[in-house]
Formats: sequence, C-alpha cells, structure tokens
Amino acid sequence: MTASIALHKKRPIPKWKIEEVRRLKELLSKHEVIAIADIAGIGSSQIFEIRRKLQDMAVLRVSKNTLMKRAIDDIANLKPGIEKLKEFLTGQNIFIFTNINPFELSLFLERNKVAREARGGDIAPNDIVIPAGNTGFSPGPIISRFNQYKVPIRIEEGSVVVVKDTVVVKKGEVIPTDLADLLTRLNIKPIEVGLRVKALYYRGHILTTDDLLLDIDQYKEDISRAHLDAVKLALGIAYPVKELIDVMLIDAHTKAIALAVSMVIPTKETITYIMARALAEANAIVNLVAPSHPELGFEVAEREAVSEEEPEKREEEEEKEEESTEEGLAEGLASLFG
Repeated sequence: MTASIALHKKRPIPKWKIEEVRRLKELLSKHEVIAIADIAGIGSSQIFEIRRKLQDMAVLRVSKNTLMKRAIDDIANLKPGIEKLKEFLTGQNIFIFTNINPFELSLFLERNKVAREARGGDIAPNDIVIPAGNTGFSPGPIISRFNQYKVPIRIEEGSVVVVKDTVVVKKGEVIPTDLADLLTRLNIKPIEVGLRVKALYYRGHILTTDDLLLDIDQYKEDISRAHLDAVKLALGIAYPVKELIDVMLIDAHTKAIALAVSMVIPTKETITYIMARALAEANAIVNLVAPSHPELGFEVAEREAVSEEEPEKREEEEEKEEESTEEGLAEGLASLFG
C-alpha cells in the first residue's frame, strides 16, 4: 500500500524550472515586444554572434517551450492576447525580448545574418569561390579534392597554392559533402544564417513572418511617386505651400510676361520681347514678299542650301523660325518640373 501511494505522489518541481519561469515572467512583463524565432540549423557559435549584435537592443534567451507556456499563462492578465503566442511554441526556439519597433527588429535581424560553414546538402546562396593564394596545406590527398572541382593549383615551397579565383558551386546548386569539407578546411563560410521570427507579440497584436516582411526599396519608390504626384497636384490647382511658393511665383511671373507680350503691352520687362517678336514677324514677311516683288528692294536673309532630298529638315527649320516668343518663355518653366 505504501509503495502504491508513493507512486501517485507528484514529483517536486525542480528548482531550476521554477527559477526559469520566474525569469521568463519578468522578461515578459518588462518588454513590449516578445518574439519567437526559429533556431533550427543554427549552431551555438552563430547564436552567440547574433546575441552579441543584439546586446544593446534586446535580450535573447533559449528556454523550453513548456516553461514559456507556463510563464505566458501566469502573466496573461497583464498582456491581453499574449496567450496566442503559445500556438507558435513548437520546434527549437529562442525568445527575444525588446522595446524597439517590431519592424525595426525584423529588419535588423535580416541585415545582420552571420556566416557558417557549409554542410553537405546546403543550397549555395551565391556563387562559392575558392580564392587564389597559398592554402597552407602540404601536398597530399587534398590535391585530388582540388582536381575534382577543377581548381588550378601548383606546389610552391612545400604548400598547395591556388592559381586563380575559381567558382566551385554556382548559386542555387547543392553543395556536396566532400566539397563542404574542403571549404571548411579552407575556412570559407559561404552560408548566411540568421534568426527567423515566427511570430511576435506587440501591444495586444500577434504579428507573423508575413506581417513583418518589408520591401524598403518599394516603399521608397511609392513615397517618391506620391510626393511627385502631390507636387503636380498642388501646382495644378495653385495650392500655396511653403515648399512650392517660389516655383508658383516664377510660374505666375512667366505666364504674366508671356500674356503681356502676346497682347503687346509694353513694360520695362516686356519691351525687349515685344521688339524681338516684331522684328521676327517683320523678317518673316520680308522673306515671304521679297522673292515675288524685287522692286521693293527688300534684302532676303540668306539661308543654307537645302537639298530636295531633305524636305522634312527644311520644314523643321521653318517651323523653328516661326515659334512665338511666349513658347520660348514657357520652356524655362517646363524645365523646372521635368
């Protein structure tokens, strides 16, 4: 009977588990952002490096999923909606506690991946190159590895020297196990790894991987396009804002000058344009009348000879001579807005 009762007694909870739950509850309470990141395939040295990069902005902690679930249950009343994080507590995880913006965290993790050695079966993220130079290896069986991947070598002062930079695996190809071993011996780390946030809690909301994806270049392009459209609209309706008032005044002044010239209103600003326009029109009349009425004694301005084979060019030159002064003024304004 005594033995039967003993079997049904609960085992005491280890002290380290109680302390770990307490620590997790403290971190959950103090931080606005709680993220769960997948660490499958990431070695301890890479985690250490990522932790070092994040040390000034976040606390990283590896713990058991069951203990995190217990900690979340204990503080759920303080952070509404946080219990939904438990759905993502599967596999190997690291927990990130921070107060920075969740999108800033996601971008930082994306931009601060760390390198690791290749493993057989990895997919090359980029072309993998064995660089030219002294490998430090003595001649021996390793020569066959270089020959296998067509890496040109020579023996120099008792060492294997790679003659030129050589691509041994192209982007997207599978890295063979024996090549991965060679790259490791050469201290080439071609694989970038980083923490991938599975989900995070922020002010009552759960954001997943897809929610955190940001195309910064596209956002910049969208903002630039929106700004240009706003400028065009403001100019089109003459909406006065401090950023555009100088351009609007130039536009108004230019149009006023063009209107005054077209209506032949002489002012100190328009008289030069009016006279130039009158002279151009007078010359056009002379050139039109003089050939058929030589008795008037008009002198026709000489033109460069234009062959019969170039009628289009002759027409373009005539059109240029007949352009009005106000059109010339408008060109200056048009150039301001591209």
